[in-house]
Amino acid sequence: MKNININQERLLKVILAPYISEKATFVGEKNNQTIFRVASDATKKEIKAAIELLWQEQKIEVTSVQTINIKGKQKRFGRFIGRRSDWKKAIVNVKAGQELSYTNFVSTEAK
Repeated sequence: MKNININQERLLKVILAPYISEKATFVGEKNNQTIFRVASDATKKEIKAAIELLWQEQKIEVTSVQTINIKGKQKRFGRFIGRRSDWKKAIVNVKAGQELSYTNFVSTEAK
């Protein structure tokens, strides 16, 4: 990981969860990309640093990050109209020949 002046505690809070769907699986197999649900105020540099920190044991190198803001849908609950929360999706492209494995995480402790 390169010299980035980002707080390690912040990086551990950027990646919320992997986003798994039929389309995400297809994109992942075809283009060597992985899709994550990230914090709505996260930047591309923070997302890249967080991925490289979490998978530093496997020496993962992120080549590009694309972000998408997803607007929450309006839903009806009986006679009341509600709205789901907005969220942010990140498409992470890793170096050719590398793959993100969810079984081996590095036990990083925030200092």
